[in-house]
Amino acid sequence: MVKQKTIQNEVSLTGVGLHTGKEVKMTFKPAPVNNGYTFVRVDLEGSPVIEADANYVVNTQRGTNLEKLGVKIQTSEHVLAAFVGCDVDNVIIELNESEPPIMDGSSKFFVEAIEKAGVVEQDAERNYYIVKEVISFTDETTGSEILVMPSEDYQVTTMVDFGTKVLGTQNATLKNIADFKAEISDARTFSFLHELETLLDNGLIKGGDLNNAIVYVDKEISEKTMNNLKVAFGKDNISVKPNGILDNLTLHYPNEAARHKLLDVIGDLALIGTRIKGKVIANKPGHFVNTQFAKKLSKIIKIEQKNQVPVYDLNAEPLMDIHQIMNTLPHRPPFLFVDRIIEMSDSHVVGLKNVTMNESFFVGHFPEAPVMPGVIIVEAMAQTGGILVLSTVPDPENYLTFFMKIDNVKFKHKVLPGDTLIFKCDLITPIRRGICHMQAKAYANGKLVAEAELMAQIAKKQ
Repeated sequence: MVKQKTIQNEVSLTGVGLHTGKEVKMTFKPAPVNNGYTFVRVDLEGSPVIEADANYVVNTQRGTNLEKLGVKIQTSEHVLAAFVGCDVDNVIIELNESEPPIMDGSSKFFVEAIEKAGVVEQDAERNYYIVKEVISFTDETTGSEILVMPSEDYQVTTMVDFGTKVLGTQNATLKNIADFKAEISDARTFSFLHELETLLDNGLIKGGDLNNAIVYVDKEISEKTMNNLKVAFGKDNISVKPNGILDNLTLHYPNEAARHKLLDVIGDLALIGTRIKGKVIANKPGHFVNTQFAKKLSKIIKIEQKNQVPVYDLNAEPLMDIHQIMNTLPHRPPFLFVDRIIEMSDSHVVGLKNVTMNESFFVGHFPEAPVMPGVIIVEAMAQTGGILVLSTVPDPENYLTFFMKIDNVKFKHKVLPGDTLIFKCDLITPIRRGICHMQAKAYANGKLVAEAELMAQIAKKQ
């Protein structure tokens, strides 16, 4: 069992926002279990909180930008990538501006701050989403594609091709998240000259200089552009290196662009909110395709978690066998639909029924196509719940159980001869005066087959 982690002490960094050009102080603070990554705008009244959630992504121009109730966080990806790369699950990120400091355009300084603060285990199990099949998203406009496939570990591969000679085609792979610091964290953000001109014309990258962004020169530089760059970056002289990038910066890796795109993928997918056991492959990734994929995967995970099938050892000694069940329930064959009780507490009960062709209802439902009636599945769930409520009295043999209400019944899959049905009933409210209100679910073949809200009451035999 892997435990959740947070930082041991709070730690602060200061710098300049890449696009706003404003001085910003950012503080990392320890967070409780299941907190995830949360941004706090301490400069605004009430210190509003913005969770790192894919559903809050409102813009992906020059970064992944979040907004909740009008409160914004810009370019969140480099900070989030650092926490994933340092194996931290829960942290509070306080900011006195909308944008984290750009630092050198990578996650390096954030990783160093996390290591300075220290990382500690917490008393809660880490949740993982185990990828069982290929899930993908394609941006038809750009041809960018990102997918995840089954893997024992979280791995990421990026393939970059912008159709320019100066950058060419690059690939990068991270096989183990433990290698993030050494292989990925110091890969800096990059831009092409034609993009830079547009950004400068629109008053963006106010916090940019030649130390926090690699600029690939993909066109001839006019004298006017050269002068604009000198002014923008506060330099007396600017030139182009033989490898096609502006001077005053040396590449950390020949494929630094692909590595930075991998860093961005990790940061953007942190918005899913759940750790992944799977291999991510991203072809021409960008913040739009990354975050759209994060939204899709987040939705899939939430649906699967809602319908998650509990696993029980069916070979273990049952809590109650059929004889003990008949000593508790008033029902008898052919109207007894629970064979075993596997688990029971003050608030839940789990039962089992083996469905065979010998069931009396298959005679007429339906000839040549036997299907277990939905009403019988509901009755079986109710009988399972009845055992829970009857366990609260000392003489259950002197009581009968009666339905009071059935709500929100849904049937999702057929139940056929040979299936093993598992019933799980959880109390919605505590049992009072012999009244049991519960959420009941029935599972078979690794799927949720039926669910309902049931209310029943036990009454003494007359």
